[in-house]
Amino acid sequence: MSQNTGSISDIAIIGAGPVGLYASYYAGLRDMNVILLESLNQLGGQLGALYPKKYIYDVAGYPKIIAEELVENLLRQAQQYSPKIYLGEKIVDLKVQEDRPVELVSEKGNQYFAGSVLLAAGVGAFMPRKLDLQDASALEDKGVHYFVKDPELFRDKRLLIIGGGDSALDWSLTLQDYVKEITHIHMLKQFQAHEESVLKLMQSEKINVHIHAQLKEIHGDDYVAGATIINNVDGSEQKLAVDEILCFIGYLTNLGPIKNWGLEIVGNAVKVNEKM
Repeated sequence: MSQNTGSISDIAIIGAGPVGLYASYYAGLRDMNVILLESLNQLGGQLGALYPKKYIYDVAGYPKIIAEELVENLLRQAQQYSPKIYLGEKIVDLKVQEDRPVELVSEKGNQYFAGSVLLAAGVGAFMPRKLDLQDASALEDKGVHYFVKDPELFRDKRLLIIGGGDSALDWSLTLQDYVKEITHIHMLKQFQAHEESVLKLMQSEKINVHIHAQLKEIHGDDYVAGATIINNVDGSEQKLAVDEILCFIGYLTNLGPIKNWGLEIVGNAVKVNEKM
């Protein structure tokens, strides 16, 4: 059943990731009445959905902090001013009319009204880029993973981690304290992660690093039982005894309904001016 909230808020914030939560706090600090709309059934955006147990290293004031703890802190900060939070509300339409409040309509048919709207939806909908290998999809969640919800699931396991960005390296460095051993492969010579993370990765005694390496084959019928990697320079192959495969090779993003709201879109982003 759809609903009409009736009341008009000063500002509607679309997206309850870190930016949306902090914006909610700051709007409340400026004595604004806030509604916070999130398409997922949980707060925190990517931090909550993709890596709640992962350490975050690039937040001002924190040498490092667990992602879900950062979300909890931001929520407590925002709740000082009692924003109205609606989860599971994917906004599919936004109607702007002169001298009238902005109308927001959710996929469920619910209507919300606000004097202004702040888009804090990040890159929009996101999903992991998946392995293009035979049997990879059949073994998803059976030893092939694209997210880490709980590091304890990998306790005393032998891991193969794939990727050269921050997520891949951060998880290698975090999980080395949980697992038996880690083999980390990257298809290029250079990593895209922060320089300090690359240095720590290369210095770790528990992580075996292979550059110019790609996953060629996954072994196992009902669960991952091993893997074969190939050097993309000399063609040499190596069979690995691994229990779990973690793949972090990027994300596919889509602004979704935002593209249909009459906003100027450049690439996969909303064009703004120096005043946002």
